[in-house]
Amino acid sequence: MSEIKKIATRDSYGNALAELGKEHEDLIVLDADLAGATKTCVFQKAFPERHWDIGIAECNMTGIAAGISTCGKVPFISSFAMFAAGRNYEQVRNAIGYPHLNVKIGATHAGISVGEDGASHQCLEDLALMREIPGMIVINPADDIEAKAAVKAAYEHVGPVYLRFGRLAVPVINDHPDYKFEIGKGIVLKEGTDVSIFATGLEVCEAIEAAKMLEADGINAEVINIHTIKPLDEELVIASATKTGKVVTVEEHSTIGGLGSAVCEVLAEKAPTKVLRIGVEDRFGESGPALELLHKYELDAEGIYKKVKAFVK
Repeated sequence: MSEIKKIATRDSYGNALAELGKEHEDLIVLDADLAGATKTCVFQKAFPERHWDIGIAECNMTGIAAGISTCGKVPFISSFAMFAAGRNYEQVRNAIGYPHLNVKIGATHAGISVGEDGASHQCLEDLALMREIPGMIVINPADDIEAKAAVKAAYEHVGPVYLRFGRLAVPVINDHPDYKFEIGKGIVLKEGTDVSIFATGLEVCEAIEAAKMLEADGINAEVINIHTIKPLDEELVIASATKTGKVVTVEEHSTIGGLGSAVCEVLAEKAPTKVLRIGVEDRFGESGPALELLHKYELDAEGIYKKVKAFVK
């Protein structure tokens, strides 16, 4: 059996920017002294005159991007999620969100899979912060294929977009001819009747594996990839929840304010359903190898399997 290809979505981000740069001269990339880590160095090498390193000054970078967006350019600002969404929150809200400017935020190194960098860098709150900003599109791609498609879609969308990328190399699961990315549209990866599993980011692959384990126990799980947290695919969420009667959300994020909260808000208003939220439970992360952390926090396939099985039974 051939080995499954694994690629970190931060690499996908850098490669996608470089490809888009060939077609669009109005694309500008700004980084905050982290081009090697965020992988915007790929764009920098190809288009040095359109890559601006602002230094360790994320808030200033955001203001600069806001300004040049009013001059017909399409800027992507890049940093770790902890800085792009956290340190930067006021500037993103007031300089980009409030005037609804055409700026894209490429946030890498999100979630506990940042690993050894520890709690200070493991941003588990960014989806919650960004989805609160009026008019902000929030996307969390599952793999290399989806990340590249998301970057392209973000460029084409007129308005602010938050893109979440990871440090850990993850399996490529969308490498098939009929794959289609559309902002605000979830993707049913497996039909099911007993429980609906809505997953986002690197948890999509883990949810697929967990569903296989559940199948062996006679539990037929529906698995849905929710790559766009905002706008949420409400129609799909309601349809699947109505069919199965039980819902599970899985995210490498706090259980507060992210995908789980978004799904619960919709179902509470339009289709009341019992929901289990799987994520990081109201706590900070810790330093350690990424895969070990995912296992400890029960965000790997085994952890999801155990929690869903108990929930359904």
